[in-house]
Amino acid sequence: MSERKKIDRRDFMRFTGAAAFTGATWMAVGEKAEAKYWQLDPAKCTQCGQCTTHCVLNPSAVKCLNQFDICGYCDLCFGYLQPGSRDLDSGAENQLCPTAAIERKYIEAPYYEYKIHEDKCIGCAKCVKACLIFGNGSFYLQIRQDICINCNECSIAKSCPSDCFSEVPQSQPYMFLTGDTYLAHPPALS
Repeated sequence: MSERKKIDRRDFMRFTGAAAFTGATWMAVGEKAEAKYWQLDPAKCTQCGQCTTHCVLNPSAVKCLNQFDICGYCDLCFGYLQPGSRDLDSGAENQLCPTAAIERKYIEAPYYEYKIHEDKCIGCAKCVKACLIFGNGSFYLQIRQDICINCNECSIAKSCPSDCFSEVPQSQPYMFLTGDTYLAHPPALS
């Protein structure tokens, strides 16, 4: 005679509890499956300059980028030239950037191209602020994900007065001025 085990109430509760625990664990792990990166929202940034000094890296992982599709290629670029400079040339005394990280290249009259050398950029945002006030606002700051060590708790984010830092999905690590988020990498820099 075969013995057929009856499922009692206790077995039913154990099975239900185990299934609920497994489902909850899967949902919790599933939500955290994609890694997050810290990133700066250029629309909220007030160019306070704290990115230079509050990053754990020296120089900071925050770099200036130039969004060329909205750049005016201005001869009189306020992001490049010191206010009130006597000459509109590339002399060190005429440049706004304290580390000469912006390269000015003549294209044709009266247009110039401005490239950011990120190895020299310290993320001070002086050029970003000047470009926003007097220009098209094509200069903006971003955390370069290839430099950032992805601190568990970003030290710049803790000190940012405009609360412009947040965690973004690894698949969309950059925020662009135009609102584009589909690009995985910022424009190539020299």
